[in-house]
Amino acid sequence: MNWHPLNSTEQLDVILEESKQTPIVIFKHSTACSISSTAKSRLERQWDGKGLDHIKPYYLDLLAYRPVSNEIAEVLHVQHQSPQLLLVQDGMCTYNASHLSISVDELKKKIAASN
Repeated sequence: MNWHPLNSTEQLDVILEESKQTPIVIFKHSTACSISSTAKSRLERQWDGKGLDHIKPYYLDLLAYRPVSNEIAEVLHVQHQSPQLLLVQDGMCTYNASHLSISVDELKKKIAASN
């Protein structure tokens, strides 16, 4: 899994435009939370070999970039949680999971259903 850092609200605007061409995911991670670390590790293990090469994964360290997380919640109309995985397609959040409910298989089902 090749994470792309997300660290500014300006970058969020670019990502939302990008999602109109290809689905993207945003993983919001609290580096101080063991549950968040577990969810991230599980996501990384499950990602490879699952046919998600066309999905660009973005990583947000929410302790370092909390304003970006707040902007994501506002723009995508999702409640802030940590950890949280968001699937963004056509500029809208189409899948939102948090904590240990984050599932690559559920993400794949959502992507397949929208194609």
